[in-house]
Amino acid sequence: MLHLKHISQVFLKDKGQAPFEVLREINLTVPRGQFLCLVGPNGCGKTTLLRVVAGLMAPTQGKVFWDDREITAPGQGIGLIFQEFALLPWRTVWQNIELGMVTKPWARAERAQVIRPLIARFGLEEFEHCFPKELSGGMKQKVAIARVLVSGSEVLLMDEPFASLDAQSRNFLQEFLVRLWQTNGKTIIFVTHNVDEAIFLGERIIVMRRRPSAVKLDIGIDLPYPRDRTCSQFNRIRKDILESLGRETFPESSKLGHFSQDL
Repeated sequence: MLHLKHISQVFLKDKGQAPFEVLREINLTVPRGQFLCLVGPNGCGKTTLLRVVAGLMAPTQGKVFWDDREITAPGQGIGLIFQEFALLPWRTVWQNIELGMVTKPWARAERAQVIRPLIARFGLEEFEHCFPKELSGGMKQKVAIARVLVSGSEVLLMDEPFASLDAQSRNFLQEFLVRLWQTNGKTIIFVTHNVDEAIFLGERIIVMRRRPSAVKLDIGIDLPYPRDRTCSQFNRIRKDILESLGRETFPESSKLGHFSQDL
């Protein structure tokens, strides 16, 4: 299991200015193999929380554990996938995926045995020698996901990975990610501003409060996969989450009226 215990994050500003509190006393347990989505108002600290879980940032207070091992540095079985793809433009699809294996002494033949089936599974066979500039946004994100998978990461942290894609590509990759997760059983924490995306993907949704952020709602999504975005239960969950987010984004408003799904 992934355990977040009393996580707080405070950033110090210039001398004479008050500290900037982003996260406050976050306690969260994520069972192994769960697909968890995080939603919350802009600037509430979702990305900061991912960086803490990934070991890229030490929390001001609290600790993160994967089973009994404290996470204190990058790696350690936890991989982070960014919105910006983060591919090296001078390396091919194969070479970018191969970067996920540099921390272990793999022989060339062993690397090929891992990478080739993954490229086939991701539908990238015709593009393995292409450079990022020759790929669509959806293919770039597939390469970024594959690179984390070959690293052997047990936990995948995904920071709005589909936000820059068009609607058709986004829906396709959402379906692709669900099938991938059902096959490999990885633990996933997925940050998104899109409520429909969170409900379509997640077994569980955490709604964050506005800064200083804490857990406001913890919702289990009891809908079978693949999910129907138009069914009544999907829309009921969507309405409840949007209303909760609206009260965080516009606390002075008691009635939301029409509200966009993207906050």
